Amino acid sequence: MKTFGFLYGPRLLSGAGSAERIATLLDGTSRVLFVTDARVLELGLARGALAALDERGVAVTTFDRVEAEPSLDTLNAAVAAGRECGAEAVIGFGGGSPMDVAKLAAYLLGSCDDLDAIWGVGKATDTGLPLVLVPTTAGTGSEATPVSIITLPGGEKRGVSAAALIARHAVLDPLLTLGLPRAVTAATGMDAMVHAIEAYTSAHLKNPISDLLAREALALLSANLLRACDAPGDVEARGAMLLGAHLAGVAFANAPVAGVHALAYPLGGRFHVPHGLSNVLMLPHVLNHNLPEAMPLYAELAAIVDPSLADLGRQARAAGLIEALRRQSITAGMPQRLRDVGVNAADLDGLADDAMLQERLLRNNPRPIERADARRLYEAAW
Repeated sequence: MKTFGFLYGPRLLSGAGSAERIATLLDGTSRVLFVTDARVLELGLARGALAALDERGVAVTTFDRVEAEPSLDTLNAAVAAGRECGAEAVIGFGGGSPMDVAKLAAYLLGSCDDLDAIWGVGKATDTGLPLVLVPTTAGTGSEATPVSIITLPGGEKRGVSAAALIARHAVLDPLLTLGLPRAVTAATGMDAMVHAIEAYTSAHLKNPISDLLAREALALLSANLLRACDAPGDVEARGAMLLGAHLAGVAFANAPVAGVHALAYPLGGRFHVPHGLSNVLMLPHVLNHNLPEAMPLYAELAAIVDPSLADLGRQARAAGLIEALRRQSITAGMPQRLRDVGVNAADLDGLADDAMLQERLLRNNPRPIERADARRLYEAAW
């Protein structure tokens, strides 16, 4: 029997309207830092949760300045807001960016650690403030993971990965995702599919439980992605996407993601391409690069995404998985080339250099990616 460890993640509250029960998860708390973004507030998505907190007499300080690919300045400002209000707990409410900021803010507010001492894996070992995470997109899985990614000056993305960042509670409310535009639904949904695929093929820490969750996540996501895109008010499809994203998050929290993410991050840092779309743009090219090592595993996943592949040979199934993922992204209406998102041919060398900084991710890839490989993959995607 394989020896492995597994961290299951936060306590989960799921179901339509569950965000309005958020106050019940914070009994005894009188002051909360509520981390979100301006768009979430503008759309009224947080209205029910904030009203519930108010009814319980909880004083809420709202920090709504989180941007896509959140910066170090934003994180520092959130921490300062939490200290000023004497926060006893933190709520992260929104997409992956607010949740990432909330995770690190909660940890830094509750611990004695300095941020520069905890970049990397397993270096944050103190205890943060109680943390509740509420996703408003079905994709990042950030509510389930011990990882927070911050963009440093100059565009470098740097992460903290430690069990101390895991939320005490996660709330999955499909009603919060009903208004998502098609492009966001598609990008975040395929981001979650990448999480599942990379967890299943991770060169380090892949294990039977992460495999089980990754397969179930991929089944939920692939069956409901286009349905959620075409019928944005379908609560059942939205709920399936949220659960799939969460399960993929738990999977990759234990069997970490790899080359697709490593090459996607520079696109966000340099060109502010949304993270999910960055993954989609690099996905077929990195998977093709990995085929010599990952073919058996890709073949195992193929029929989950496209049942018509089930009776083909292993090589055909593996290639069919890559094509099926590409077709889904096209049908969902997503850009397919780097040139479509503002990347010029002259930028590819810089992207390859940046990708090599993602050592934490590259080491998990089933096949090594050297600098020349990264340059070739960016060119293939361009």
